Amino acid sequence: MGIIVPILTLVFLLFAKVSHGASTPRVILVGGSVGAWKVPDAPNNTLNHWAENTRFKVGDFLVWKYDMKVDSVLEVTKEDYDSCNTAKPLKQYKDGHTEVHLDKSGPYFFISGAPGNCAKGEKITLVVLSERPSGDGSVAPKASPVSPTAPAPAPHNAAGGMKVASGWFLTTVVIGLAMA
Repeated sequence: MGIIVPILTLVFLLFAKVSHGASTPRVILVGGSVGAWKVPDAPNNTLNHWAENTRFKVGDFLVWKYDMKVDSVLEVTKEDYDSCNTAKPLKQYKDGHTEVHLDKSGPYFFISGAPGNCAKGEKITLVVLSERPSGDGSVAPKASPVSPTAPAPAPHNAAGGMKVASGWFLTTVVIGLAMA
């Protein structure tokens, strides 16, 4: 019985480390405000200026809010971004409340689907930072977030539940071994 308490303490610390090692995804409103997805009012006031000052990391969600009757969001290649080509988007969103999960590191390119709006500056490119292991074994983004954002909804995938499940499984196994 005397060995159970140290084992349970170790299991708790291990479980806490696994559960809290990864950073929490954020929900980021594009441009920082509702209605930011529009033709910019000045060349020095584009969404790219906002994106340059915002840190995006794998797992974050981008949210666009716009009038779906007059606009849309297209995810495109760099070439189509540069030329404002709307013909073959990688993904097309027309719902007025678009949510995009940033599931990989690297550049993302988005343009307006409204005729002529991209050429007038309604587009955004952003770079998602990869995560790297920190000195203590946990995963940390390469840069800290700067923009105020809300936590993302809980992910609906097996990996999210796996951390908790494996922690409880490990606890059960260790308690079972300690009792034997």
